[in-house]
Amino acid sequence: MCGIWGTFGVDANLTPICHKCFSCIEHRGPDAWRIEQDAREPLAILGFRRLAIVDGLHGMQPMRLHQYPRTTLICNGEIYNYKRLQTQYEFPYETKCDVEAIIHSYHKFGVADTVKKIDGVFAFCLIDGEKRKIYLARDPYGVRPLFKLDDEVNGVMAIASEGKGLMGLKLKSSENTTLGQFPPGHFEVWSILDNGKVKKDYTEQYFKPGTPPRFQPFVSEDILKDMDVKEKIASLLEAACRKRLMAERRIGCLLSGGLDSSLITALVVKLAKQEKLPYKIQTFAIGMDNSPDLAAARTVAEYLGTEHHEVKFTENDIEEELDNVIYHLESYDITTIRASLPMYLLSKYIKKNTETTVVFSGEGADELAQGYIYFRDAPSSKAGHEESKRLLSDIYLYDGLRADRTTSAFSLELRVPFLDIQFTHYYLSIDPNLRQPQNGIEKYLLRSSFDKSGLLPDAILWRHKEAFSDGVASLKKSLFTTLSEIITERLPEEDIIFKGTQPTTKESKYYRYVFEVTFPGQHHFTPYYWMPKWVQVTDPSARFIKHYAASSSVNN
Repeated sequence: MCGIWGTFGVDANLTPICHKCFSCIEHRGPDAWRIEQDAREPLAILGFRRLAIVDGLHGMQPMRLHQYPRTTLICNGEIYNYKRLQTQYEFPYETKCDVEAIIHSYHKFGVADTVKKIDGVFAFCLIDGEKRKIYLARDPYGVRPLFKLDDEVNGVMAIASEGKGLMGLKLKSSENTTLGQFPPGHFEVWSILDNGKVKKDYTEQYFKPGTPPRFQPFVSEDILKDMDVKEKIASLLEAACRKRLMAERRIGCLLSGGLDSSLITALVVKLAKQEKLPYKIQTFAIGMDNSPDLAAARTVAEYLGTEHHEVKFTENDIEEELDNVIYHLESYDITTIRASLPMYLLSKYIKKNTETTVVFSGEGADELAQGYIYFRDAPSSKAGHEESKRLLSDIYLYDGLRADRTTSAFSLELRVPFLDIQFTHYYLSIDPNLRQPQNGIEKYLLRSSFDKSGLLPDAILWRHKEAFSDGVASLKKSLFTTLSEIITERLPEEDIIFKGTQPTTKESKYYRYVFEVTFPGQHHFTPYYWMPKWVQVTDPSARFIKHYAASSSVNN
């Protein structure tokens, strides 16, 4: 996890504002920073905030290679198949930094094939000075963030890992200027004009959820061909965790005690022993007093033998950090903010009290494996399948955004194996009837794929999900009351008219009010409120869905 930033075609009189913008993403890379300008492209300025995870000595960016001195790269990402690409195509690497593979692949195949050959997560900007081209690209599910400011009328474009890194420039730009997220699974090509201004050539989508890998898979078909469906699921998820162990910093796991984070933690612990990592895996759980999540996480940690950290938070913590969470999220979505509060507080604890820098988490499982309770109301298996694909397409706006911003706020790097390309492709290719909730149990196929594996106690493997991703299990009713009290005290008495869709509750009005303070006029950052489908509710919380009243544990 790093922070990338760049401006193209921006006039020199805005330089002080640009420098201030660059400082707004400092939290994404506290280890080192650099701003660079090449006299041959005087209106192209690149900035990089580094969190050193791989090749601490030679991995600084902007990156240039002796073989390609006019090519410059800034990238926030991890390329898991960089060694395999080197072997396949005999790339003469100069560093041990994984993102170097992007430069070599670009020069051998071009950008359109490069983004398809990469197995990893990334947001990058590559400048080819000889061709006078700029290339932008983002990974398939938007695990790594990227924002773009665009003023084609005046030949200006800028990019940053977070929107806050461009807001100062947006406020000083013309009315033609737009600012928003660069879409996952896309790349874009720009031309640098003779006067230093820029012009967009085209944008192209290279990925949709379910797209098969176009790179050499981490697990070959020869290995998978004799396995049944459940064996393939287990094998591919383990492989997704294995490839993500790539790090020179300490690795830990976020552990809620639910299925998703418990499975990932169990696999990471297993693989850490195989790889002989020189430390015990740390696990981190958060909740209020007597939280069922804390109890379940404790059970998993004791079973796996991790170095476990348990964090308890109070109403005072919520009161202190609520506005900060909205600032870091760059969103006013209700469920995203609720769910982000405990994750933000947990990341704050990890940064302050431990040396863990790389954290594994279970994001993506609910979207992929139909884990949300409302999937029980899907009218058909096809409808459930289409909803999974929709959720995965938009995960960068909600759960993916939450996971990235709450961890990056404290300079932690997040790894999410459930969003692995080979794993998601295979899972979405399975008969939709098998992927539906079975007998009232969500993620039944995923659970049964690890049944009798010994990875987890049965009580955890078959524990009914208590909507941790929705924030309900940790916040509970008392925290909803606390939120209500905070909002009532802070929300201005006068009516506020916002652009776009008007919030309808005090809670949503307050979140939008705080959002607009820092991101005025950027309501499109949140295109819609996340809500469950197929159920008649007015609040996104799972506790308002009739199924939530079901028993908190189920038997196989």
